[in-house]
Amino acid sequence: MDYVIVGNGVSAIGAIEGIRQHDKTGKILIVSDEEVPTYGRPLISYYLSDKIKFETLPFRPEEFYKTNNVEMKLGSRVLSIDSEKKELLLDSGEKVVYGKLLLATGGSPVNPGIPGIEGPGVHNFTTVAHAEALRELVDRVKKVVVIGAGLIALKAAEGFAEKGVDVTIVVRSRIMRTYFDEVAGEMIVDHLEKNGINFMQGTGTKEIVRHGDGTIKGVETDKGFIEADVVIVAAGVRPNMGLAAQAGIRTEQGIRVDDYMATSNPEVFAAGDVAEAKDLLTGEYTVRPIWPNAYSQGRYAGLNMAGAEKPYTGGLSMNSITYYGLATISVGETNLADEDGYETDVMLDRENSVYRKLIFKDDVLAGCILIGEIDAAGFYTSFIKNGFKLDAEAKKRLMEGDPSPALWPDEFIEGMMNNP
Repeated sequence: MDYVIVGNGVSAIGAIEGIRQHDKTGKILIVSDEEVPTYGRPLISYYLSDKIKFETLPFRPEEFYKTNNVEMKLGSRVLSIDSEKKELLLDSGEKVVYGKLLLATGGSPVNPGIPGIEGPGVHNFTTVAHAEALRELVDRVKKVVVIGAGLIALKAAEGFAEKGVDVTIVVRSRIMRTYFDEVAGEMIVDHLEKNGINFMQGTGTKEIVRHGDGTIKGVETDKGFIEADVVIVAAGVRPNMGLAAQAGIRTEQGIRVDDYMATSNPEVFAAGDVAEAKDLLTGEYTVRPIWPNAYSQGRYAGLNMAGAEKPYTGGLSMNSITYYGLATISVGETNLADEDGYETDVMLDRENSVYRKLIFKDDVLAGCILIGEIDAAGFYTSFIKNGFKLDAEAKKRLMEGDPSPALWPDEFIEGMMNNP
């Protein structure tokens, strides 16, 4: 069996490991339009600020690919899929035949229709190539404006601020709203402001203003003008579904997959930021563009491409990041559009930057936000993933910061002991 993986993010690594768990000899080929093997995308802000070297970025050592007999075609773009011939056409003109195909094509930055956005001085920040381009500028610019509210925006801002650049983040509503509530968002903003990053929340971007020679002058917002030498646009990421759509594969928010990570074409699988897969808590199918889900989806895709027939248990909304020493994590359902049927408990210590918010539904922990003290995050996550029923005493202990395994059901503990 020949396996071809399009894309080289963390889901590709998961797929390689999943395939090799079930098939030790089948040929594996990775085709990626990036010039480098898989690297830690969350690390590119540290690379930008010279905290780490390029050699630190790879997600697996070079030996990993040799050991697993993986061939790579880097700097190669797939133009089309011929699903009848089971063949890919590359931009070089080469044709590649596959037995099973994994689309791990990730996502591309969204550039909103802001006047002045086209031209020099406007950058994205999702790849090592973007970081390389910005490293050429970081020591020569004085003011940077970052447009966006998510993790990419915050990490780009941190990378520049660490180099002493004046950074302003322009946010249309509030930061990290997908993962954090208003209290957590405020705590993160307060912490980042103390470390020199400026925020303009609830602010709309009207235009990127340029000098007569086309260079950046600044950003015009509905709350005034901000000077800038460079603008980083981090306004979201859109799944790269073009190849799937061209091949007649079902797409919705992302490439729709079944419980075995197969697309509407049983010979083609999808995983990572491009896949619309099952959510562990709701059972709905959605795109969850986060690293743990991408790796897990890739692994299940690899297993099932190799014939293991193991259903994917589902992804989980999760975000864990540290900003200038402030540790944060959110897991599960943390921002409720409708709070009916939910019970929420909160512990807030602003002075020490500690926040704990637990959301229960039907006596089950459905979500948590932890700021400052996150040592027990793994235990909280276990309660969420396993849907353990909790009585009043157990809920109280969770709120006190003691999500002890002693609260796990006996049958669960026995199952773990019998299946180490």
